[in-house]
Amino acid sequence: MQNVIETIQPAISTIVTAIVGVLVTFALAGINTLKNKANNWLDARTTAAQREVIHKVAGEAFALAQTTFKEAGGIRKMQEALQYASLRLTEQGIVVSPTELQAAIEKAYLEYKAKTKAVLATEAQPNEEAAQVAAKEAVSGLAAKLNDFLAQATAEVSLGQVQTAPELIPAPTESEQAPVTTE
Repeated sequence: MQNVIETIQPAISTIVTAIVGVLVTFALAGINTLKNKANNWLDARTTAAQREVIHKVAGEAFALAQTTFKEAGGIRKMQEALQYASLRLTEQGIVVSPTELQAAIEKAYLEYKAKTKAVLATEAQPNEEAAQVAAKEAVSGLAAKLNDFLAQATAEVSLGQVQTAPELIPAPTESEQAPVTTE
């Protein structure tokens, strides 16, 4: 029996070593998969945070170039904005290609332009309405003064010669905006 155990023992050792090797290989593969998933998750989170920082810095760069270099052309403003943004991002340890940085600054410019147009559109509408109301009031006031003048002139003429009733000119309504003319 001792002989049998001595002959089988090397085979059992080899089999156990092979099984342990396979188990270790599966364990390492599982750990590697978990590590990759964790790295991808961290990269995604870091990238999202970095993207926010990149867009904030690009907005700052655009604002700086827009206010500091008012008289400069668009190319010069872009160069200054790129230089500022690149310096700030390097300080924070964020590496971005010049094309990505330019795209972020262009995005800040387009957002600024859209906001400016929206503000101008909302400000222009009340001013146009106010101008129309003021014009209507001016025409109404002019018609009233003209009626008074004609009434006085007619009264003076009627006292001197013939008694006729003065003809009043009606004040224009909202649909009538033609000026009153006398011949």
